[in-house]
Amino acid sequence: MSRKRDLYLYEELMLLALRDKEGTFAHDDMSFLYALGGALLGDLLLLEKVSIDQVKKKKFVEVRNASPLGDSLLDECLEKLRGAKRRATVETWVTRFGGLKKMRPRAAEQLCRRGILRVDEKSVLLIFSKKVYPELDPGPEREIVERLRDAIFNDETELDSRTTILVALADKAGVLKNSFGKKELKARKKRIEEIGDGDLTVKAVKDIVAGIQVAVMVAITASTASAAT
Repeated sequence: MSRKRDLYLYEELMLLALRDKEGTFAHDDMSFLYALGGALLGDLLLLEKVSIDQVKKKKFVEVRNASPLGDSLLDECLEKLRGAKRRATVETWVTRFGGLKKMRPRAAEQLCRRGILRVDEKSVLLIFSKKVYPELDPGPEREIVERLRDAIFNDETELDSRTTILVALADKAGVLKNSFGKKELKARKKRIEEIGDGDLTVKAVKDIVAGIQVAVMVAITASTASAAT
């Protein structure tokens, strides 16, 4: 891959989620983590490393090509898939990928290596420090936002699978509002829903989006049950 072009889906989603100047995460909830997990699965689908096979009412992720890609996060996902003792459903893998160790900083550091972000240390309460990732080169994110703008606000635009997945994941992760106004997005709610869940969406994308929704619901249910006990 080149330095600035051909970003992976998970990298594009990360750029949309980071505050440009501060380099901090605008979203730090389970929805975003599972959206990142869905983006990793989406990357593997687009790269034809995996497929989604339906058996009765369940949809399983199957490995088609386990050769490494040279990307630490995607290769870890492939290794987990290859080493699984039994096949698992889309929502299971979205959950597992969303729970990868230090996934957000690893994704951000990948963008640092591309020269798009830089890594800084920020003091917290004058005692602790944490890493932040301010934007160094705004060009790639501008291109992503313009692609999303055309997809969301132009009804005549024909969408490729990559853009369709990104719109759906960015919507479910709640990061579209970082780039577009709330009123703008509200006016285009129907179009966004059509992209994520409707006739404009290929079956594999629907499976990933559904998997994210199930994973989030399961996490919320588990958290609520734990708090109750």
